[in-house]
Amino acid sequence: MTYRIQKADITFNPPIYYCKKASKPFTLDGDIDKVFWNDAEYTSDFVDIEGDIRGKPRCLTRAKMLWDDNNLYFAAELWGDEIWAHVKERDAVIFQDNDFEIFIDPDSDTHHYYEFEINALNTVWDLFLTKPYRDHGIPLNGWDIKGLRSAVKINGALNDPTADNKRWTLEVVMPFEALKEANTYKKRPEKGDYWRINFSRVQWQVDVMDGKYVKKMHPITGESLPEDNWVWSPTGVVNMHYPELWGFVFFCEDKEGYPIPDHEYVKWELRQLYYAQHGHFNEKGCFTADLKKLLQGRKLGLDICIEVTKSNFEMYCLTQDGSQEIAILGDGKIIIR
Repeated sequence: MTYRIQKADITFNPPIYYCKKASKPFTLDGDIDKVFWNDAEYTSDFVDIEGDIRGKPRCLTRAKMLWDDNNLYFAAELWGDEIWAHVKERDAVIFQDNDFEIFIDPDSDTHHYYEFEINALNTVWDLFLTKPYRDHGIPLNGWDIKGLRSAVKINGALNDPTADNKRWTLEVVMPFEALKEANTYKKRPEKGDYWRINFSRVQWQVDVMDGKYVKKMHPITGESLPEDNWVWSPTGVVNMHYPELWGFVFFCEDKEGYPIPDHEYVKWELRQLYYAQHGHFNEKGCFTADLKKLLQGRKLGLDICIEVTKSNFEMYCLTQDGSQEIAILGDGKIIIR
């Protein structure tokens, strides 16, 4: 049976990145080998979006981050000799080209988050998601990141298969003031705070015809072959809009390290029940207050309360130390109270 909400069948193990404060002057030019980035470590190498069930990406991709009192800085390098792009209109569907994407959920509630895409022409698409598409979210394409700046540098030549192409790199600057809107706390990050962030690289398979890159086509359907999706934090499904599985980015002054908070693991347990509730609705036409039906033999060390109506549900519990109540709603939103 095909469910409207596909369960992310993956172990909860998002990567962690300790984002240090910038200490050197910044000049935007797309060059990520300059002194400004020396203090920033790379993320782990990107993997397939489905995780370990797929092979290692054929091209290296990784990113860096820094922050100061006003901005969040991103850098990325995308290795590979196929450097091409055609989309020139802002807010067009950038991923029809090879692209790099940034996803940001400042308060880890899986709703009201940002998406940003950029191609090798430095064409950008920024949009605001009210919630994931699976939960009937609406993309607000007219929304822009006020004060956004970006640049691209190409080690090789754009749209030229004969060139000595190595990689393309990018820099993106996002003002915190523009990113407060989706943050429940309506503030810029402070030392020790964390945001949920993920990155994606879309890479199409191509042939070279008449001196140009052309997407490979399926010999029977005549459609282009599916794109590769390489990400920092895999979601287990070919869908970036699973914010519960994005990475943890902690804002640091220097070399501090922070663990993933315990309540994030509680959120993940509630998320398993959310998947199960929607699976139950698909099969039975209703939600259920019977926890055993949702657990299906799994053991859970939490005292879960469930409230259901004909068309919705809410499930909640206390954290292990009893200091917070965490709830998940039928549309997937996480609430801490």
